[in-house]
Amino acid sequence: MTLRIAIDDEAAAAPYEQLRTQISELARSGALPVGHKLPTVRGFAEELGLAANTVAKAYRALESDGVIETRGRNGTFVAAAGDAADRKAAAAAQEYAEQARRLGLARAQALSLAEDAVRAAYSR
Repeated sequence: MTLRIAIDDEAAAAPYEQLRTQISELARSGALPVGHKLPTVRGFAEELGLAANTVAKAYRALESDGVIETRGRNGTFVAAAGDAADRKAAAAAQEYAEQARRLGLARAQALSLAEDAVRAAYSR
């Protein structure tokens, strides 16, 4: 399976972020199945015309997000990302809700601020 990743040099997002986003979306959609072996950092960097450090940074972010896992010399694989991502997002939402309540925000105000933040994050 060949990964169809496109890096746009004119995009506002950094190349590592474009790579991270695209791999994450492919994994979450199932286009990259759990257990799929990803290319090596050097090989992928060469294929995409990026620096190895750029690909390594994207892989580190994806691993931190629970989307991929590194198995030492065996390589890097797509993890069961949905569960880990859902748990992290739910924990962050819970923390936000508790903080908003402690600050005395009304429920509607807290929701409005959260919606604004999500809208801004997804429009980048």
